[in-house]
Amino acid sequence: MINKASSQDSLIVLTEGAIITALAMGLSYIPHSTGVSSVEFVYGLIPMSIYALRRGLKPGLMAGLVWGLLDMFLRGLGGGVLNPLQGFVEYPLAFGVVGLIGLGSVRVQRAIRNGKNALGLIIFYSAIGFLAKYFLHFIAGGIYWGSYAPKSMNPWIYSLVINGGSFIANMIMLIVLAVLLNRIFKQLIIPRN
Repeated sequence: MINKASSQDSLIVLTEGAIITALAMGLSYIPHSTGVSSVEFVYGLIPMSIYALRRGLKPGLMAGLVWGLLDMFLRGLGGGVLNPLQGFVEYPLAFGVVGLIGLGSVRVQRAIRNGKNALGLIIFYSAIGFLAKYFLHFIAGGIYWGSYAPKSMNPWIYSLVINGGSFIANMIMLIVLAVLLNRIFKQLIIPRN
């Protein structure tokens, strides 16, 4: 017999994941280039971070995976996918590993419940997910996008500059927003069910 409460909780987690994934995808359509070559802000990382910290590792990984698939089919096939392996690495896999932020879900929620400042933990676990994402983009950049590097620059250095710059830009965005949202972490991260 299926536990009705457990089934309802699963449906709530799934529904939240679908809403967050749709939000992250929608945010992808807001112009997000910094003007420095291909360094970009990925606004969807913020709601995805909140969701992973709120619901944990597995839901975070699944939401990231779906976001990656949506981004690949809706935006990537227009020029961002060079071949199936590169497409897999830079979309479902790279977006999916953002869910690694959920590794800190229990610690962050415990700190918030105990009235402690969870800002450092949130930044630390978000950095894990962001770093994993941009590491995969760095690898794909060195292997697949090297021909787009300036002629005088090593493709791996170029990939490091672009993807490292995007990682740093997104961490700065996260830190600024985390400081601004610090007072409402309890409402954002602690589930009511």
